Amino acid sequence: MQDLGFYAMAVFEVYSIPIVNRYKTSICSKAALYILCSLVLTFIPPLLIAYRSQGFWMTTNTYEEQPSVRFKKQVLLIVDTQQPGEFLAWSTYSNFNNIVQDNLRIPLVTSIETDTNGDGILDQLNFTAQVPLSTSEDVTSLQLLLFFDYRLFRMSTFQMESLAYIRHSSVSTGSSFTSFGELKLHQKTPLRHRGVDVRYNTSIVDSASLSASTYDLTNIFRSYNQRNITTIFPNNYPVWKSGRGATQPFTIQVIIDYPTETIIYQPGFWELIKWGWVQYVTILLLFLWVFREINTVVFSSKMFKTVIDRPKLKQH
Repeated sequence: MQDLGFYAMAVFEVYSIPIVNRYKTSICSKAALYILCSLVLTFIPPLLIAYRSQGFWMTTNTYEEQPSVRFKKQVLLIVDTQQPGEFLAWSTYSNFNNIVQDNLRIPLVTSIETDTNGDGILDQLNFTAQVPLSTSEDVTSLQLLLFFDYRLFRMSTFQMESLAYIRHSSVSTGSSFTSFGELKLHQKTPLRHRGVDVRYNTSIVDSASLSASTYDLTNIFRSYNQRNITTIFPNNYPVWKSGRGATQPFTIQVIIDYPTETIIYQPGFWELIKWGWVQYVTILLLFLWVFREINTVVFSSKMFKTVIDRPKLKQH
């Protein structure tokens, strides 16, 4: 009576174990040839599809990092006056000052770097230069080079000397010039994914040189442009003001932010393998399911001569 009562109750499936039929054949048979072709078509096409669909072999990748930037307090300044061919110049390079001689004009320079968010990394440079002028001198244009120590640490340890080039000209004479912008990293080639990279940690300007050509801006920029990694000062917002008093200096103020950069780098071996494996397996899972269904139909319908090894069911 107890057994009848048990079976009379509503039952539901709590677990299932599939019954596996094993299909066996000799090596030299149609069934063996078919399963070999099935395995080839299961595993090779996903690899070809992943490779041909672009992005399988990742040549570059990106990450974000705020660089460690410090102003090296090295400056080269040239201002043109209203008189044709006349200019004033000054630099922290003493040999340059000796070369310009009568055109030398020493400004009052201040620079302040600040960490605006308190994370221990400098975020901004506030540079000011006041160029003394005589009553007959008026400024119409300027060119300013500021030099920096630029470092990255997250992937490879990268260090270089870089610069920011600020320039402006006006048809009217000026009393002050102010520019706001960012020191941006410019890459022609990706960085390495690890190691120490100091190939560009050399002086952009040879301060020991006595040759005027060393300090010529054309030569400086020609050499600097040959580097694969540089910094630039793009998208700056210049403000030119007129109306200078007779005894007032020409004031230059440049505010430069050090932003977080998106760095391009070459992935390492294991990163390449991981990226390719994820793409391959994603397509492979679909092929595995399709060919499992096909093989089930082929062997269950006995399309090939095989020996079926069925499991023996135990009676409970």
